[in-house]
Amino acid sequence: MGRVKFRWLAMAAALGLAACGGGSNSGNSTGTAPPTPQPTSDSGCNGSCATAQSFLSVADVQTVIAQAVAEAHAQGKPAVIAVVDRVGNVLGVYRMDGAPALMTITSQRGVTGGLEGLTVPSELAAIAKAITGAYLSSEGNAFSSRTASQIVQQHFNPGDSGTPSGPLFGVQFSQLPCSDLSQRFTAGAGVGPGPHRSPLGLSADPGGFPLYKGGTPVGGVGVAADGIYGLDPEVMDVDRNVDEYIAMAGTYGFGAPANRRAETITAGGITLRFTDVEYAALASNPASAPPFSSLSGGAVIPVPAYSDGAILAGTAFGQTASGIRPDTEFYAGLDAFVLDDGTGHNRYPPIAGTDGADALTANEVQTIEQQALKVANRARAQIRNPLGSQVRVSISVVDTNGVVLALARTRDAPVFGTDVALQKARTAMFNSGAYAANDLATATAPTPLMTPAAANYVTATIDVNARTAAFKTVGTSHLNDYVTRVRTFLGLPNALGDGAIAFTDRAGGNMARPFFPDGIDGTPPGPFSYPLAQWSPFQDGEQLDLVYNRLAYHVLFYLQNIPASQGGPFAITLDGTAVPTLPSDVPQNCTGIARLGNGIQIFPGSVPIYRGNKLVGGVGISGDGVDQDDMVSFLGLYNAGVTLGGKVNDAPPSMRADTLAPQGQHLRYVECPQAPFLDTNDGNPCDGK
Repeated sequence: MGRVKFRWLAMAAALGLAACGGGSNSGNSTGTAPPTPQPTSDSGCNGSCATAQSFLSVADVQTVIAQAVAEAHAQGKPAVIAVVDRVGNVLGVYRMDGAPALMTITSQRGVTGGLEGLTVPSELAAIAKAITGAYLSSEGNAFSSRTASQIVQQHFNPGDSGTPSGPLFGVQFSQLPCSDLSQRFTAGAGVGPGPHRSPLGLSADPGGFPLYKGGTPVGGVGVAADGIYGLDPEVMDVDRNVDEYIAMAGTYGFGAPANRRAETITAGGITLRFTDVEYAALASNPASAPPFSSLSGGAVIPVPAYSDGAILAGTAFGQTASGIRPDTEFYAGLDAFVLDDGTGHNRYPPIAGTDGADALTANEVQTIEQQALKVANRARAQIRNPLGSQVRVSISVVDTNGVVLALARTRDAPVFGTDVALQKARTAMFNSGAYAANDLATATAPTPLMTPAAANYVTATIDVNARTAAFKTVGTSHLNDYVTRVRTFLGLPNALGDGAIAFTDRAGGNMARPFFPDGIDGTPPGPFSYPLAQWSPFQDGEQLDLVYNRLAYHVLFYLQNIPASQGGPFAITLDGTAVPTLPSDVPQNCTGIARLGNGIQIFPGSVPIYRGNKLVGGVGISGDGVDQDDMVSFLGLYNAGVTLGGKVNDAPPSMRADTLAPQGQHLRYVECPQAPFLDTNDGNPCDGK
């Protein structure tokens, strides 16, 4: 390939999302059009269909790959194809001869800097897309990476000026390779308990779909073929994206139930998007694709830190080996699920806080979880079918040190919400504490090559033939600058340093949009963001800057460990100095701040926890509509306080961020849906609390 311009975050970039709206798409619909298969039957599934037999077998994985390869041949676009199970185990990555080695990141907005223009190794992009399809889906909803593109941009719908940002704005920076919650692949061990990390976070590049069997999701497929890793800036047209064609062919026989697909679900009155291609439009007939055993001109490849290069069977979701199983101890009668280490041990049972005399007790933590589960079990879901389903979410409680004190899930909650719920709990706790400013000013760096308390942006020139990568520092963003901006924006000289204001993720998210108020084009950005002209989902401000160095480290490690059979390893220099062989992968802390081990989140669903007016932790919720997430966190904590006789409570009203009105516009604290419950007609149960 010769010399390729490559920005380190080239890979980290993937860290985010994307999906080119138009895509490079040659190839015609030739040959016999495939029959339209009956959609996978949902069998009335609403969370209870997964069994010990609900998994992708080796033969299933081979079939998905073979069907995708046949379509890639028909399209004349060699591809990299990845298949994962529901908890993110990589079950196989197949590279066709001639497939692009790299994908270029672009939002198509003309923005320069950040992750824009970066290149991403195709195998990492394919895995990220597959994980996105698997993690965003459940028995009640089937979402794709195209759906992700729709819900993370500056407007919802993308292309509609004057509308608020997407409901999951910022979710691309979750499931990161440095997360302290996400599990990691162990070489030689095959599949293991999840949820597993994504090499590039969640992807919004079309070409990632969930895979279903018997109405329940069992994994995902992702494709990288067109050389572009972007997003769809205009959802109302129909694109011809070759990655999406190839991935759709792979889903044949494993397709999402028709009445669970994104286009049957609305958010804020807007219909979601699942795909711009159906089986009948494919250039091949997946039903008659040559078997995997006959494939030539390609191979199953190893992906360092993610796959040994073999085809594997997946785990069965809800079983101990998957890492997510029913609770048997702490949440009786609440149909709760917990994270398991794969041997029958709960990874996050309720424990006492670690932060002093006023720390949460184990009983208080358990009560908060129980009460939040009770609210969720009564609440009406926003993004699930059939209508009238209950909310399915993950619930995390942390102390002021960021230690996970408990984590539980309702049945069939989407997997992405596990990591996100923890991010939300930590973000609410962090922004509400007296330590935030100091922590931002003193954040550590993963190696001496990187500057503490700053994001060092770098570019690189990669010579694929010589196996060299020359990195160069091109800019630095200091984390402490965000403190200065927040203080100026709020008119509070000690903001983030005195603990006087209680911030939820909704309030903090108000300040993390490229315009304030959200959706009002032409206004200045919030202090945690960039102006719209400099903003994209690949350059969104503090959220990215906090994790940038760790992503760079992971990229360096990856380049140093690519096997010779795949064109590696690479000798690396940074600013002309040789980078020694890194002894291990990126540490399991994304920020260099102990309290923020998996990064931060900037869409709603959290509240800080108080004992009187003293901050003692945070609770985060994610999975089934942001207003529902807000309500479960707020009411769960409120009800726990009542149950515990007032020993814990939501923030006193006088401390809440909605008392602030920067630029004449009040921040929001929480927003609960009207008539949210299945068993009562309560209008707004959060009022007056």
